[in-house]
Amino acid sequence: MSATRTAALPSPFRMKRGGELRGAAIAYETWGTLNATRDNAVLILTGLSPSAHAAASADDPSQGWWEPVVGPGHPIDTNRDFVICVNSLGSCKGSTGPASIDVATGRPYRLSFPDLTLEDVAAAAYEVLKALGVGKLRALIGPSMGGMSAQAFALQYPDVAPNLILISTAPQALPFAIGIRSLQREAIRRDPNFLGGDYHDDHWPMEGMRLARKLGVVTYRSALEWSQRFGRQRVHPTPAEPFGHEFQIEAYLEAHAQRFVGGFDPCSYIYLSRAMDWFDMSDYGATCEEAYGRMQVKHALVIGVDTDILFPIEQQKQIAEGLSATGAEVEFAALPSLQGHDSFLVDYARFCPTIAKFMARLP
Repeated sequence: MSATRTAALPSPFRMKRGGELRGAAIAYETWGTLNATRDNAVLILTGLSPSAHAAASADDPSQGWWEPVVGPGHPIDTNRDFVICVNSLGSCKGSTGPASIDVATGRPYRLSFPDLTLEDVAAAAYEVLKALGVGKLRALIGPSMGGMSAQAFALQYPDVAPNLILISTAPQALPFAIGIRSLQREAIRRDPNFLGGDYHDDHWPMEGMRLARKLGVVTYRSALEWSQRFGRQRVHPTPAEPFGHEFQIEAYLEAHAQRFVGGFDPCSYIYLSRAMDWFDMSDYGATCEEAYGRMQVKHALVIGVDTDILFPIEQQKQIAEGLSATGAEVEFAALPSLQGHDSFLVDYARFCPTIAKFMARLP
């Protein structure tokens, strides 16, 4: 049983950096009811790897990736709001991406997929709103990569998104984040099974994906959390592997990577990763701050955590200051979460009240 539906994109769907898609579609899920005046819609744009299944529903009771945040009586209250979550263009969780079949060739796109930007992700999400008859959002919400996509959305469709919640995101990628993601992409591309992107479904570049995921997970949490959770605790190494896993942190990263590698397409990973590196608010003005003037934001909540090394809290401050300079009413919440970048997925005791208060104040 699945609650996921798809919305067709215009054919051809033209991409920002050239190229086009034909017969493309975006996967999405909804919760709640769109009211008669159609002004209670909330759009969630996701991070790199999540599907559109943010929360359980009658059609799909399995736990969603943001279960404590979305639902009846939750901060994003489906008794009040009509909530839409889309799976990003370029992903492999139901939306058209590099793993999809190219109607022109009958084969998966792989590396023939057009260059993907977060502006394309935003434009595809906008087509979902059109299909649902939503002309203006009560709130546009984006954590991590989704926050970048949300900024791209507000730039392209300023009259649709007057209220923003941007979580652990950035106006552009910093060199550290670019460097990490570059290493992740290189690990995938250098896997012998990658075959220049022409890998087989039964022989994925699993080693490259495994290493890429480990690199990512190290940056998603904080050094302080790793110390408190694992310290220097040991595991028993396998005798046949003298340089095998000896510390618990190594075993944890391995288990996490093994759970991930079979469920996400390698080309989708490298395309979305690069799209994050390419996004830059300063492309829309002399400075990032000037670019925020192109939006029509009235209210914004910008959340960051001081242990985030991937999207440092200074970047959320920059967003908040840029939006404030436009005259928007902006709340900046610096949360003392231990879990680093992934705090919005685990530290619900801090995030839920902050989001709930902001949503309750919106018209």
